[in-house]
Amino acid sequence: MAQYSKRRQSAQNNDTRLTGKKNTFAVAMELAPFVSLVKKDLLIEWRQKHTLFGVLLYVGGTVFVVYMMNGQPEAKVWNALFWLTQLFVSVNSVAKSFLQEHHNRFRYYFTLVNPVTFMLAKMTYSILLMLVMTLVTLLLYYVMLGWPLSNSWLFILISSVGSVSLAAVFTFLSAIAARAQQNSALMAILGFPLVTPILMILSKLAIIALSPVYTTGWATLAGVLLALDALIIILGIILFPFLWQE
Repeated sequence: MAQYSKRRQSAQNNDTRLTGKKNTFAVAMELAPFVSLVKKDLLIEWRQKHTLFGVLLYVGGTVFVVYMMNGQPEAKVWNALFWLTQLFVSVNSVAKSFLQEHHNRFRYYFTLVNPVTFMLAKMTYSILLMLVMTLVTLLLYYVMLGWPLSNSWLFILISSVGSVSLAAVFTFLSAIAARAQQNSALMAILGFPLVTPILMILSKLAIIALSPVYTTGWATLAGVLLALDALIIILGIILFPFLWQE
Protein backbone atom coordinates (compact mmCIF):
# COMPACT_ATOMS: atom_id res chain seq x y z
CA MET A 1 0.00 0.00 0.00
CA ALA A 2 2.85 2.36 0.85
CA GLN A 3 4.61 1.55 -2.43
CA TYR A 4 1.37 2.24 -4.36
CA SER A 5 1.02 5.62 -2.65
CA LYS A 6 4.61 6.52 -3.50
CA ARG A 7 4.09 5.55 -7.14
CA ARG A 8 0.89 7.56 -7.30
CA GLN A 9 2.58 10.59 -5.75
CA SER A 10 5.48 10.25 -8.19
CA ALA A 11 3.07 10.08 -11.13
CA GLN A 12 1.26 13.19 -9.92
CA ASN A 13 4.56 15.05 -9.59
CA ASN A 14 5.51 14.05 -13.13
CA ASP A 15 2.14 15.25 -14.42
CA THR A 16 2.64 18.56 -12.62
CA ARG A 17 6.09 18.98 -14.18
CA LEU A 18 4.74 18.17 -17.64
CA THR A 19 1.87 20.62 -17.20
CA GLY A 20 4.30 23.32 -16.08
CA LYS A 21 6.53 22.68 -19.08
CA LYS A 22 3.53 22.81 -21.42
CA ASN A 23 2.38 26.12 -19.91
CA THR A 24 5.88 27.58 -20.22
CA PHE A 25 6.09 26.40 -23.82
CA ALA A 26 2.66 27.90 -24.58
CA VAL A 27 3.68 31.25 -23.11
CA ALA A 28 6.91 31.21 -25.13
CA MET A 29 4.98 30.35 -28.30
CA GLU A 30 2.65 33.34 -27.74
CA LEU A 31 5.45 35.70 -26.72
CA ALA A 32 7.50 35.15 -29.87
CA PRO A 33 4.85 36.39 -32.35
CA PHE A 34 3.96 39.22 -29.96
CA VAL A 35 7.54 40.51 -29.99
CA SER A 36 7.78 40.01 -33.76
CA LEU A 37 4.60 42.02 -34.38
CA VAL A 38 5.74 44.90 -32.17
CA LYS A 39 9.15 44.90 -33.85
CA LYS A 40 7.50 44.84 -37.27
CA ASP A 41 5.38 47.92 -36.53
CA LEU A 42 8.37 49.80 -35.11
CA LEU A 43 10.46 48.99 -38.19
CA ILE A 44 7.67 50.13 -40.51
CA GLU A 45 7.33 53.36 -38.53
CA TRP A 46 11.07 53.94 -38.75
CA ARG A 47 11.22 53.24 -42.48
CA GLN A 48 8.23 55.45 -43.23
CA LYS A 49 9.80 58.44 -41.54
CA HIS A 50 7.52 60.90 -43.31
CA THR A 51 4.62 59.85 -41.07
CA LEU A 52 6.65 60.18 -37.88
CA PHE A 53 8.19 63.48 -38.90
CA GLY A 54 4.78 64.73 -40.00
CA VAL A 55 3.42 64.22 -36.49
CA LEU A 56 6.50 65.87 -34.98
CA LEU A 57 6.07 68.81 -37.33
CA TYR A 58 2.43 69.06 -36.33
CA VAL A 59 3.33 69.16 -32.64
CA GLY A 60 6.09 71.71 -33.17
CA GLY A 61 3.89 73.89 -35.38
CA THR A 62 1.03 73.80 -32.87
CA VAL A 63 3.24 74.80 -29.95
CA PHE A 64 4.92 77.53 -31.97
CA VAL A 65 1.59 79.03 -33.09
CA VAL A 66 0.34 79.03 -29.48
CA TYR A 67 3.55 80.77 -28.42
CA MET A 68 3.26 83.40 -31.15
CA MET A 69 -0.39 84.11 -30.31
CA ASN A 70 -0.28 84.06 -26.53
CA GLY A 71 3.31 83.84 -25.36
CA GLN A 72 3.65 81.80 -22.19
CA PRO A 73 0.13 81.21 -20.81
CA GLU A 74 -0.89 80.77 -17.21
CA ALA A 75 -0.85 77.35 -15.59
CA LYS A 76 -4.48 76.28 -16.22
CA VAL A 77 -4.40 77.41 -19.84
CA TRP A 78 -1.05 75.64 -20.26
CA ASN A 79 -2.61 72.45 -18.89
CA ALA A 80 -5.64 72.64 -21.19
CA LEU A 81 -3.48 73.29 -24.26
CA PHE A 82 -1.21 70.37 -23.39
CA TRP A 83 -4.04 67.83 -23.23
CA LEU A 84 -5.65 69.15 -26.41
CA THR A 85 -2.28 68.71 -28.13
CA GLN A 86 -2.08 65.19 -26.74
CA LEU A 87 -5.53 64.41 -28.15
CA PHE A 88 -4.65 65.51 -31.67
CA VAL A 89 -1.26 63.81 -31.52
CA SER A 90 -2.91 60.51 -30.57
CA VAL A 91 -5.42 60.87 -33.40
CA ASN A 92 -2.69 61.51 -35.96
CA SER A 93 -0.16 58.95 -34.76
CA VAL A 94 -1.95 56.11 -32.94
CA ALA A 95 -5.34 55.94 -34.65
CA LYS A 96 -3.79 54.75 -37.91
CA SER A 97 -2.42 51.55 -36.35
CA PHE A 98 -5.14 49.34 -37.84
CA LEU A 99 -6.31 51.63 -40.63
CA GLN A 100 -2.95 51.35 -42.42
CA GLU A 101 -3.29 47.56 -42.64
CA HIS A 102 -4.80 46.17 -45.86
CA HIS A 103 -7.70 43.74 -45.43
CA ASN A 104 -5.79 41.03 -47.31
CA ARG A 105 -2.99 41.36 -44.80
CA PHE A 106 -5.48 40.67 -42.02
CA ARG A 107 -6.22 37.32 -43.67
CA TYR A 108 -2.52 36.57 -43.70
CA TYR A 109 -2.17 37.44 -40.02
CA PHE A 110 -5.21 35.27 -39.30
CA THR A 111 -3.22 32.22 -40.37
CA LEU A 112 -0.19 33.12 -38.24
CA VAL A 113 -1.12 34.50 -34.83
CA ASN A 114 -3.81 34.50 -32.20
CA PRO A 115 -6.14 37.55 -32.41
CA VAL A 116 -5.54 38.45 -28.75
CA THR A 117 -1.78 38.43 -29.37
CA PHE A 118 -2.27 40.63 -32.42
CA MET A 119 -4.41 43.12 -30.49
CA LEU A 120 -2.01 43.32 -27.54
CA ALA A 121 0.94 43.82 -29.92
CA LYS A 122 -0.84 46.72 -31.62
CA MET A 123 -1.66 48.30 -28.26
CA THR A 124 1.93 47.91 -27.08
CA TYR A 125 3.25 49.55 -30.24
CA SER A 126 0.75 52.42 -29.91
CA ILE A 127 1.66 52.95 -26.24
CA LEU A 128 5.40 53.09 -27.03
CA LEU A 129 4.82 55.54 -29.87
CA MET A 130 2.54 57.72 -27.76
CA LEU A 131 5.04 57.80 -24.88
CA VAL A 132 7.74 59.09 -27.25
CA MET A 133 5.37 61.74 -28.60
CA THR A 134 4.46 62.79 -25.07
CA LEU A 135 8.10 63.31 -24.12
CA VAL A 136 8.66 65.37 -27.29
CA THR A 137 5.55 67.46 -26.55
CA LEU A 138 6.70 68.10 -22.98
CA LEU A 139 10.11 69.19 -24.23
CA LEU A 140 8.58 71.63 -26.74
CA TYR A 141 6.22 73.02 -24.13
CA TYR A 142 9.15 73.50 -21.75
CA VAL A 143 11.20 75.35 -24.37
CA MET A 144 8.45 77.56 -25.82
CA LEU A 145 5.57 77.84 -23.35
CA GLY A 146 7.38 77.70 -20.04
CA TRP A 147 7.10 75.20 -17.21
CA PRO A 148 4.47 76.29 -14.64
CA LEU A 149 4.65 73.05 -12.64
CA SER A 150 5.17 72.67 -8.93
CA ASN A 151 5.83 68.92 -9.22
CA SER A 152 7.44 68.07 -12.54
CA TRP A 153 7.89 64.33 -11.96
CA LEU A 154 4.25 63.92 -10.96
CA PHE A 155 3.08 65.66 -14.13
CA ILE A 156 5.38 63.48 -16.25
CA LEU A 157 3.89 60.40 -14.55
CA ILE A 158 0.32 61.63 -15.15
CA SER A 159 1.08 62.45 -18.78
CA SER A 160 2.59 58.97 -19.25
CA VAL A 161 -0.54 57.34 -17.81
CA GLY A 162 -2.59 59.60 -20.08
CA SER A 163 -0.55 58.42 -23.06
CA VAL A 164 -1.37 54.81 -22.20
CA SER A 165 -5.07 55.69 -21.89
CA LEU A 166 -5.27 57.54 -25.21
CA ALA A 167 -3.22 54.88 -27.01
CA ALA A 168 -5.46 52.06 -25.72
CA VAL A 169 -8.67 53.90 -26.66
CA PHE A 170 -7.65 54.85 -30.19
CA THR A 171 -6.09 51.45 -30.91
CA PHE A 172 -9.36 49.77 -29.95
CA LEU A 173 -11.38 52.24 -32.04
CA SER A 174 -8.98 51.86 -34.95
CA ALA A 175 -9.57 48.10 -34.90
CA ILE A 176 -13.34 48.61 -35.07
CA ALA A 177 -13.05 51.17 -37.86
CA ALA A 178 -10.64 49.01 -39.85
CA ARG A 179 -13.02 46.03 -39.79
CA ALA A 180 -15.95 48.30 -40.71
CA GLN A 181 -14.71 48.86 -44.26
CA GLN A 182 -12.02 51.36 -43.22
CA ASN A 183 -14.63 53.81 -41.95
CA SER A 184 -12.65 56.55 -40.21
CA ALA A 185 -15.80 58.50 -39.40
CA LEU A 186 -16.92 55.63 -37.17
CA MET A 187 -13.77 56.03 -35.09
CA ALA A 188 -14.50 59.74 -34.60
CA ILE A 189 -18.11 59.07 -33.60
CA LEU A 190 -17.22 56.33 -31.12
CA GLY A 191 -14.16 58.14 -29.82
CA PHE A 192 -15.87 61.30 -28.58
CA PRO A 193 -17.83 59.73 -25.67
CA LEU A 194 -14.81 57.61 -24.66
CA VAL A 195 -12.06 60.21 -24.88
CA THR A 196 -13.95 63.12 -23.28
CA PRO A 197 -14.15 61.64 -19.72
CA ILE A 198 -10.53 60.47 -19.95
CA LEU A 199 -9.31 63.95 -20.87
CA MET A 200 -11.41 65.52 -18.10
CA ILE A 201 -9.93 63.14 -15.51
CA LEU A 202 -6.39 63.71 -16.79
CA SER A 203 -6.73 67.49 -16.73
CA LYS A 204 -8.03 67.40 -13.13
CA LEU A 205 -5.22 65.06 -12.08
CA ALA A 206 -2.67 67.35 -13.70
CA ILE A 207 -3.87 70.28 -11.58
CA ILE A 208 -2.28 68.48 -8.61
CA ALA A 209 1.12 68.90 -10.25
CA LEU A 210 0.37 72.55 -11.11
CA SER A 211 -0.65 73.64 -7.62
CA PRO A 212 1.67 73.59 -4.59
CA VAL A 213 -1.39 73.12 -2.37
CA TYR A 214 -2.49 69.56 -1.54
CA THR A 215 -5.62 68.57 -3.47
CA THR A 216 -8.06 65.98 -2.15
CA GLY A 217 -9.89 63.43 -4.25
CA TRP A 218 -6.98 62.60 -6.54
CA ALA A 219 -6.96 58.92 -5.49
CA THR A 220 -10.57 58.49 -6.64
CA LEU A 221 -9.82 60.10 -10.01
CA ALA A 222 -6.73 57.94 -10.47
CA GLY A 223 -8.73 54.81 -9.61
CA VAL A 224 -11.46 55.72 -12.11
CA LEU A 225 -8.86 56.35 -14.82
CA LEU A 226 -7.10 53.03 -14.21
CA ALA A 227 -10.48 51.25 -14.19
CA LEU A 228 -11.36 52.83 -17.56
CA ASP A 229 -8.00 51.77 -19.01
CA ALA A 230 -8.46 48.20 -17.77
CA LEU A 231 -12.02 48.11 -19.12
CA ILE A 232 -10.94 49.28 -22.58
CA ILE A 233 -8.11 46.74 -22.75
CA ILE A 234 -10.40 43.92 -21.59
CA LEU A 235 -13.07 44.93 -24.12
CA GLY A 236 -10.44 44.92 -26.85
CA ILE A 237 -9.27 41.44 -25.86
CA ILE A 238 -12.84 40.10 -25.74
CA LEU A 239 -14.32 41.79 -28.83
CA PHE A 240 -11.41 41.76 -31.26
CA PRO A 241 -11.54 37.98 -31.90
CA PHE A 242 -15.11 38.42 -33.17
CA LEU A 243 -14.04 41.31 -35.41
CA TRP A 244 -11.08 39.20 -36.56
CA GLN A 245 -13.40 36.49 -37.90
CA GLU A 246 -15.50 38.86 -40.00
